[in-house]
Amino acid sequence: MSLINVNNLTFGYEGSINNVFENVSFNIDTDWKLGLIGRNGKGKTTFLKLLLGEYEYKGIISKNVEFDYFPFEVKNKEKMAIEVVNEIAPNVEDWEIIKELNLLNTNAEILYRNFCLLSGGEQIKILLISLFLKGENFLFIDEPTNHLDSETKENLVEYLKNKRSFILVSHDRDFLDKVVDHIISINNTNIDIQKGNFTSWKENKEAQDNFEQTQNERLTKDINRLEKASKNTAKWSDKIEKTKYNNKSSEFVDRGYIGHQSAKMMKKAKVMEKRIEKTIQQKSTLLHNIEKADALKITPLESRKSPLIVANNLQIEYNKKTIFDKVSFEIENGDRIAITGKNGAGKSSILKLILGEKINYTGNFKKVNDIKISYVSQSTEHLKGTLKEYARQSKIEESIFKAMLSKMGFTNSEFESDISKMSEGQKKKVLIAKSISEPANIYIWDEPLNYIDILTRIQIEEAILKYKPTLIFVEHDEAFVKKVATKVIRLKKYEK
Repeated sequence: MSLINVNNLTFGYEGSINNVFENVSFNIDTDWKLGLIGRNGKGKTTFLKLLLGEYEYKGIISKNVEFDYFPFEVKNKEKMAIEVVNEIAPNVEDWEIIKELNLLNTNAEILYRNFCLLSGGEQIKILLISLFLKGENFLFIDEPTNHLDSETKENLVEYLKNKRSFILVSHDRDFLDKVVDHIISINNTNIDIQKGNFTSWKENKEAQDNFEQTQNERLTKDINRLEKASKNTAKWSDKIEKTKYNNKSSEFVDRGYIGHQSAKMMKKAKVMEKRIEKTIQQKSTLLHNIEKADALKITPLESRKSPLIVANNLQIEYNKKTIFDKVSFEIENGDRIAITGKNGAGKSSILKLILGEKINYTGNFKKVNDIKISYVSQSTEHLKGTLKEYARQSKIEESIFKAMLSKMGFTNSEFESDISKMSEGQKKKVLIAKSISEPANIYIWDEPLNYIDILTRIQIEEAILKYKPTLIFVEHDEAFVKKVATKVIRLKKYEK
């Protein structure tokens, strides 16, 4: 066991008004399995790069372990997979490599194929076992589950359960719950580490937020009450003081007594002012790390025709090869359909068929004419220009579009940025915001949540459950599927 010590870490990008981190201190035990969470743009990648020594910073980061980053860059992807493993971990034996692959429920034959010809899931497995085989280094595992089907993800879960010494960046709640034993959260004003998984962290966070909100309300009432009492006491002090000199009656006036009473009331007012200051200081420590998650809005259109889509014994073909077993389904107004299956099973192909692309198929497929479809693609490569330009090109109301992005955590500076320069998480939010800003009969979303932070995922879930759009989607976040889907279409690869 060893420690990674961070003391008074301060970092800000050149030209930026605010620092990303300010006087942050914490310790990490290298035996832990940590899940790193935080909203997009909060600095998760920056945090890892600071630990890796890629940025200059103020403060101290001390450690007696080496760090490795996943995904590792493979410069020559034409090499066989076993050569890639040997380059990353040169001192391991073949039997050790095969053993690790067995733990991932993966056939060793992939070692003797060119790395570039492996599927995305297979490439992830090769890189992951290579870094764990490399030695006693502490690993930074950055979003390994994007685009992975449920089976491959479950293989990773079982593999990582038996490993230690890593920080896992993931927005997949189920994955975090099954794998990590500590959560490190990047908040608005600090970095916090808690023992447990994501669910326990979320429960603690909600309890803390509720406590702070209750305390804030109580202190606000106390301040108002004390300020009112202080003003009244000061007024009484002034009024009593004036009677020393403004008494026009012939009665004797004991000015010493009146002065004593006035001073007593003024002292009381001063005590109240100090109590007010102390209460204001207490209040100022609250609410800084409460994330605002304003409700998103969707404006679905209901078709007068139903069902909207009917498929009977549908099978899709590529290069004259059938890719999945026959499926039959109907999609009615208000249905929320999740399409599941292994990578390559044809999930995106069904979405493309509904979108009207030329897809070879057998069986029967019918779609109601004149229905408006809103589409979120897997890819973000086509995004460029400013948000204003994108809104105009997409023929959506700019103010509504930007309001949705603001609710999903976009800052004022990002509203003027080129979309192509944004992070993948922010690009995905642009696609989601565009989709929910346009009225549609059917919303078709192809892996919409890749790279999107957990808080925004919850916002999207809540909006779907509230506005009940007709939705057809492919998504590997099991928590999202369980929460949102009213029906599930399960695709199985076609086997003769």
